[in-house]
Amino acid sequence: MMTLLTQSWSWWFSGLVISSIMFLLLFFGKSFGFSANLRTICAAAGAGKHVSFFNFNWKAQTWNLIFLVGAILGGFIAATFMSDGSPAHISENTIRDLAELGFSKPESMQPAELYDFSALMTGKGFLILALGGLMVGFGSRYAGGCTSGHAISGLSNLQLPSLMAVIGFFIGGLLMTHVLFPFIF
Repeated sequence: MMTLLTQSWSWWFSGLVISSIMFLLLFFGKSFGFSANLRTICAAAGAGKHVSFFNFNWKAQTWNLIFLVGAILGGFIAATFMSDGSPAHISENTIRDLAELGFSKPESMQPAELYDFSALMTGKGFLILALGGLMVGFGSRYAGGCTSGHAISGLSNLQLPSLMAVIGFFIGGLLMTHVLFPFIF
């Protein structure tokens, strides 16, 4: 059983699972998106008393909070019990391109130059993390949802704003990869 769980699964199986979940969510009148959890957590903590945006029935979103906790627990279980600790498998071209920017070959899942605690303690590392978090938070609020909400839930509902947001996400990702990332590093 462990071999089945730890091996790579085919793209079609993942697509089947995602589409089945989306069908169930649509059937029960729910929509999917991780960024909605931040609003729900703030409402549960009482922010609705001070800001009207957080004044809503957050208990109706409990299922989404359970999904969030499950995703965190699933990541922990996968990293702790189902991983052999080997680095991420990326192409030699990517390794070469990252080396040109000053990143070493991965020894774990993420590059230490970005995600190691010591990198956070540098001015540049802290600034990148803070600005990145601010941009993600602002972007998901401005776009009315996050990448998972628009790309999975919004597109399955055939919503034109979600299609426009997903196109924007891809353009932003390409600009980050090919323009900003080399400029920053």
